Amino acid sequence: MATPREHIEEIRRKKFSIGGELNPLTEDLHQAVKNLSAELYAKDVHFLMELIQNAEDNEYLNGVNPALEFIITSRDITDTGALATLLIFNNEKGFSSRNIESICSVGRSTKKGNRKSGYIGEKGIGFKSVFLITTKPYIFSNGYQIRFNEEPCRHCNVGYIVPEWVEDNPTLSDIKKIYGTCATLPTTTIILPLKADKVKPVKQQLSSIHPEVLLFLSKIKRLSVREDNDDPRLNTVSTIAISSETEFVTRKNIDAESYMLRLSAEENANESESECSYYMWKQKFRVRPENKVERRMDVEEWVITLAFPNEERLHKGTSSPGIYAFLPTETVTNFPFIIQADFVLASSRESILWDDKWNEGILDCVPSAFVDAFVSLVITTDDAPVSSIPRMFKFLPVDRSSYPKLNTVRETIKAKLIEKNIVPSESYKEQKFFHKPCEVGRLMPDFWDILTKAREEGISLLNLSSHGRYILSSSFDNEEYNDTLNFLGVVPVSIEWYAKCIQSSSIVERVSENVYLELLLFIADNWRSNFYGTNIMNIPLIKYVGFDGTVSLCSINECTQRYGAKPVYLSRHQLSSHVSWLIDWNREFRCLTNRYFMPKGTQKAIRLFSKKQTVVEFLGSHVNVATLDVFDFAKILCKSLNDQKLVTIYAHFLYHSLSMGYLSQGEIGELCVMMPLVDNYGNVTRERNGVLVPSNGSKWAELIVSNPWRDEGYVELGEDYLLPCHFTGGCTANKQLIEFLKSHVSASDIPHINPPNAGFAAVSAPLTKENAFLLLDWIHDLKYRGLRIPEGFLRCIQEGSWLKITVNGCSGWRPPSQSFLFGSSLGNILQNGSVLVDIPLVDENFYGVKISEYKEELKTIGVMFEYGEACAFIGKHLMSLAASSNLTSRNVLSILNFIKFLRKKLLPLDKFIHGIKDRRWLWTSCGYKSPVGSVLFDSEWQTASQIADVPFISQDYYGEEILRFREELQLLGVKVGFSGSHQLVIDHLKSPSYLTSLTAEAVLLILECLCHLEFSDKLVNALKGTKCLKTNMGFKAPGECFLLDPQWGCILQVFHSFPLIDLKFYGGNIFNYKAAVEANGGSNQF
Repeated sequence: MATPREHIEEIRRKKFSIGGELNPLTEDLHQAVKNLSAELYAKDVHFLMELIQNAEDNEYLNGVNPALEFIITSRDITDTGALATLLIFNNEKGFSSRNIESICSVGRSTKKGNRKSGYIGEKGIGFKSVFLITTKPYIFSNGYQIRFNEEPCRHCNVGYIVPEWVEDNPTLSDIKKIYGTCATLPTTTIILPLKADKVKPVKQQLSSIHPEVLLFLSKIKRLSVREDNDDPRLNTVSTIAISSETEFVTRKNIDAESYMLRLSAEENANESESECSYYMWKQKFRVRPENKVERRMDVEEWVITLAFPNEERLHKGTSSPGIYAFLPTETVTNFPFIIQADFVLASSRESILWDDKWNEGILDCVPSAFVDAFVSLVITTDDAPVSSIPRMFKFLPVDRSSYPKLNTVRETIKAKLIEKNIVPSESYKEQKFFHKPCEVGRLMPDFWDILTKAREEGISLLNLSSHGRYILSSSFDNEEYNDTLNFLGVVPVSIEWYAKCIQSSSIVERVSENVYLELLLFIADNWRSNFYGTNIMNIPLIKYVGFDGTVSLCSINECTQRYGAKPVYLSRHQLSSHVSWLIDWNREFRCLTNRYFMPKGTQKAIRLFSKKQTVVEFLGSHVNVATLDVFDFAKILCKSLNDQKLVTIYAHFLYHSLSMGYLSQGEIGELCVMMPLVDNYGNVTRERNGVLVPSNGSKWAELIVSNPWRDEGYVELGEDYLLPCHFTGGCTANKQLIEFLKSHVSASDIPHINPPNAGFAAVSAPLTKENAFLLLDWIHDLKYRGLRIPEGFLRCIQEGSWLKITVNGCSGWRPPSQSFLFGSSLGNILQNGSVLVDIPLVDENFYGVKISEYKEELKTIGVMFEYGEACAFIGKHLMSLAASSNLTSRNVLSILNFIKFLRKKLLPLDKFIHGIKDRRWLWTSCGYKSPVGSVLFDSEWQTASQIADVPFISQDYYGEEILRFREELQLLGVKVGFSGSHQLVIDHLKSPSYLTSLTAEAVLLILECLCHLEFSDKLVNALKGTKCLKTNMGFKAPGECFLLDPQWGCILQVFHSFPLIDLKFYGGNIFNYKAAVEANGGSNQF
């Protein structure tokens, strides 16, 4: 067997007649080579793809991982003067003698007719394409070390195919230095010293090798590119290493199989490795007779492979090829999957021939391959979760292609898919369910969020697809897949579906407050555009707390209907305590106003909700959910109260609301004016002029017993207001509520109530000490407030015998107007001095020193404090005795003795004297007379008694003891001694019949009176005709008498016929009264 060198020499000698006999075919070879040259430069051949295609068609030993490596170096190892040299390393079996003979030929490929065996080359160019970039390609393989030359051989005038043995430049050691001294050289090395004008394009092609170039190659598993320069900084070619790995091959049926293929690419060594796995679907289709072409006559089946990238595709630049004919074309399909088939290509490999019937047949089969692949990928992946399925739909050709034939493929795929059960529904079970696209509906994204959260909280959603439409899987139903779902014709569910779902799944009742608010927000955001006027308005949706404290639901229509609406409220205050307060008290009132509050948890969640304003505005504008504070709530309640029990509870509500700070003093004041009250008969009343505290335990009932204010419009509170009560708002202890009512509805009790203008029976009898002080406190309060005490009320108190007094150590009960309160010394003096009249002193031992604090109040009701008042009292009492004829002589003497006592004590007598001196109580000769005008008889009054009936104090009645009280009687107005009493005599002058035959002393007294009283007509008239003067002729009337004058009286004595006043009888003093005698008719003129 010849050695490689011997084989080459043989070819040169026999085929090209070099150093041997002339070959008759040499001229034909020369012409063929010329044709090759013309074809080579006429076609737009991609030399790199041709080299890769050749490597794919090579044969490899078992256990070898086929690899293809490109190294470009600036070292001129061929000594051809090349600026750069490209070395290609391939670990194939190596060139055989047959391969060498083929490469030294034109059109004699060893792969022709072997397309069914997997050979992919067909252009008839193959290795010859290297002449596009080099003039002298070198091959080192299996001991062969040869080169070819573009220029015609000088020995045979043939170029391209004449082999030359290479001794050196390069040697194997030169090659190894570039490949790497530590590595074993692959079997085959091709060395291409580059043409000067091809260095840059080659570097560009090497740098732009697509990472997916190995995707549909069945043999080559690794491809790498690198640059080798003495100075690495001069490297301009991007280093790349691409590898592929096939795994999980699964045969679906006799005509189809699927597998996973992973590509990895590492660029520039120091960068991280990129990877992408591809779901590969390979399916065979019978070639239809109408699609057969000459160059494929031996092919009976089309093998179509679809690649579905699971991650981002490995790519170079901005676009990736979508059609492969084993190697990538430059066709960008705009589809998210890659189509591989034995397409007929243009010579440039840029594109398939679109009008070629072979290619048309392949494209007709692509939709079926795609649908089978897609169905298999989506449905038969048993262990894949539903959430992983939607991303598989990104392989659908959603976007249109720029190639019309491919748009036909797209439409056919769509038509087939919409009839397949490929769309997953949301079942919330392990079992996956698939449906036709038209049977599945989408949900709004926000509602999906609500359902997801609801399920996380344990809400069962197994019936989600039981409302007339299957629901698209939640992992699929998002914006990312909008185009995909639109492509399939998956549309949203009807708006009515939401109402059915919400109602049937009990979401509202069972989800957390935050999820509930998100549901309300969802409805609010879609109200005008979707939900208004739909059945969503009729489902139980709005939470409220019922009268039993449980959370209930009502519909939006129930809240907004014109008649019989069920208003639901929010607390206006932010504090949760306000919310609880309103809810709890609304329960206490049994939701009396048919108004309800949203639950505390709901309201708290609203306050913390990020979209609070939207929810609150929606509730307010479209659900009539208003806001209330405690004051508003109280006003609404107040207008609705009619029940006795609830009216009482309302008072407790106000009390606790104030004490807890939920209502201000001003608000309480306004509410209490409106507040109805329950009276002692259990009647609810709103009209009142005043309010009385309940009688039980009240001071007014203790003092007055019955209600004297009833006719004045006062409400007597019922006893329920006194009872301690327990509410959700707290506990009201005994009398706490009454104190509140006293402060805010003026619920009054003595002493803080205005008295009636009427009496009351209690003061007609003794009062206890406590009630006495209560009464005094009442009067004090009235005086303090500057109020006038009603006359009837005051008179009743003044005259009632309710005040305890003591008289000379004995207790009793008197009206205040008959009672005294002195200092102890003055009281003793008065009581000791007045024997006849006992002074009723307020019993200080009974009332204690406290009684002295009520001096003004006691004065107001008539209690006397002054000495003068006591004297007046004594006098008045005495006079009352006198008026009833009960004043004995001993009594009178006692009075006089009392006056004497007061004089001795140097106490004022004026009021006492004044009180009795003008009253008729003194027994005189003229009967009972007042002291003023009465006379104490003595010798000076002896003469006067003859002519006048003077009221002399009866000494027979009083005895001589009366004479001991001359000064006392004089103080009382009694006339003691005659001095100056002429008028008194005249006033009491006896009748003329008693004035006859008067004594000389009597006559002289009369004359004296006449002189002092300027000749009183009364006296003159009384004496006229009265024979009262003694004459020589007996007693004569004054007009008949003559008073002798010393000058001429002797003459009359001669005559005995003149009645001359008896001078002997009267004495000389009578001449002192001549004028008086004349005034009485007497004469003293001759």
